Amino acid sequence: MTTRFILPNKQPPYSKGVLHDNKYTLEVSGHVGFDPATGKLAQGIEQQTEKTLDAIKKVLAEVGWGFENITKVRIYLLDMKDYSVVNQIYARYFNGEFPSRVAVAVKQLPMDALIEIECTATGSSVKQS
Repeated sequence: MTTRFILPNKQPPYSKGVLHDNKYTLEVSGHVGFDPATGKLAQGIEQQTEKTLDAIKKVLAEVGWGFENITKVRIYLLDMKDYSVVNQIYARYFNGEFPSRVAVAVKQLPMDALIEIECTATGSSVKQS
């Protein structure tokens, strides 16, 4: 897999573009901060962001991938005041190379969540189930 990060930033954590030549593309549906242990939405933006990213990690793992395979992220926030907190948590999930990204404020999210994240990932091979 060849991936080139174009004009990468450390803060905010995203690249201006990502060029890749991969065989497989995975579109990861939007996830909210649902806590599988409690069966409820996690409390607060920090926990919801972590649970959301953990859910995405699980989807990626199903095909043998990780956050390094993500090429595009779309973040939906109920309140843009949470943007900097989300960035701090988000950055911990990546190894320093950030995918391209957009973050937008929305009026409402499923389950009254504070954040929803969807992404696109690519890779040259996949784990067979």
